Amino acid sequence: MDKYLICGLGNIGDKYAGTRHNIGFEVVDFIALQKEVPFSTGRYGDISEIKIRGRKVSLLKPSTYMNLSGNAVRYWLDQEKIKLENLLVITDDVALPLGKIRIRSKGGDGGHNGLDHIIQTLGTAGFNRLRFGVGNDFPRGMQVEYVLGQWFPEQIPVVKEKIEVAAKAVESFIQQGITRTMNIYNTL
Repeated sequence: MDKYLICGLGNIGDKYAGTRHNIGFEVVDFIALQKEVPFSTGRYGDISEIKIRGRKVSLLKPSTYMNLSGNAVRYWLDQEKIKLENLLVITDDVALPLGKIRIRSKGGDGGHNGLDHIIQTLGTAGFNRLRFGVGNDFPRGMQVEYVLGQWFPEQIPVVKEKIEVAAKAVESFIQQGITRTMNIYNTL
């Protein structure tokens, strides 16, 4: 049976709930809610198991904080014996307009500390990622405050709609592979 690891990046704790940096958590939470499965606390994070078309899918929300996300990803890939090509990391991206989704099979960290740590820990940038645009409506030098800040009220309807799109893209990745998923979702 094919196994997949879908890792939504974010920071644990109430202080970070609902922030732009936690969009990865929000997407995997949405998927788990749709499938009516709970998360349980495991090593390096909260984990949930679902099945999509006979494939076993582990949903992961690392508890390592963003800058040490690679520890959780490496542990769960090894623990579940999941191939690197079946990993999908979901992260926020200030370089993309609000709600824009970009799916890639490899790439750099784009200045994202979570992606940087995963690349360093795995020793490769050759893993799939779904970047969720959070926009860049912040003054120069205020990026950290922006990504760790709550969504503006007018952004929330767009974010909710695009979380559903991101969840569909995750299912597409599992069912149809990365290339087909990029062809469909990078054009939206």
